[in-house]
Amino acid sequence: MSTTPASKDPLHGLTLEAIVTALVEHFGWAELGQRIEIKCFRIDPSVSSSLKFLRKTPWARAKVQSLYLFMRREQARASR
Repeated sequence: MSTTPASKDPLHGLTLEAIVTALVEHFGWAELGQRIEIKCFRIDPSVSSSLKFLRKTPWARAKVQSLYLFMRREQARASR
């Protein structure tokens, strides 16, 4: 019997849209724009405009993913 080990990547299976949506729900656009200073979070922000920019911009996507992981660690710590 073959079993596939679960991915150790905490972002495995998450879409960029799910990550951005979770960050907006947690922080709001204003704080998100302060934490990651990119125009799509500060000027007329929307999930769709953010996704367009983040898909083309690896450094910004990495910052968003890093902030998401930080948020999840803080949530886990708070729930203990």
